[in-house]
Amino acid sequence: MAPLLLDTPRALAELVGREIAVTDWFTVTQDRIRQFAEATEDRQWIHIDPPKAQKESPYQTTIAHGFLTLSLLSHFLNQVIGFKHAPKMAVNYGLNRVRFPSPVRADSQVRARVSVETAKEIEGVIQATFSIVAECRETPKPCCVADWIVRYYME
Repeated sequence: MAPLLLDTPRALAELVGREIAVTDWFTVTQDRIRQFAEATEDRQWIHIDPPKAQKESPYQTTIAHGFLTLSLLSHFLNQVIGFKHAPKMAVNYGLNRVRFPSPVRADSQVRARVSVETAKEIEGVIQATFSIVAECRETPKPCCVADWIVRYYME
């Protein structure tokens, strides 16, 4: 999908309260889950042992780490927003709320619905809060719901 092209991050203020995009589907493979387990030292069997998960997990397969799903928010936001006059840098400032209502099974497809909740200027920095609802094609409930704060440094 082509990103919504805004002049600068200041234009986010005009989008407050609106859903701005739904991303393309993204497949969360078992290999990606394994790599994430290695990177984070979180090798719980429910993530990396497909035979055991098939027998013992209520999901009957391995599932992605919640933090893996959360980490995809950067990818999704980059898919939906671009700037003609890019900020000097963008910084992850934190999260107000995160929930994982349903698991992401290995090889599932996820996408995100992105809304702008707030956008304000604070001492030359545009601070935007995005509401992101990640959906899994295979489940009726979202797999991740988060309010994410990004700071855009203009100078």
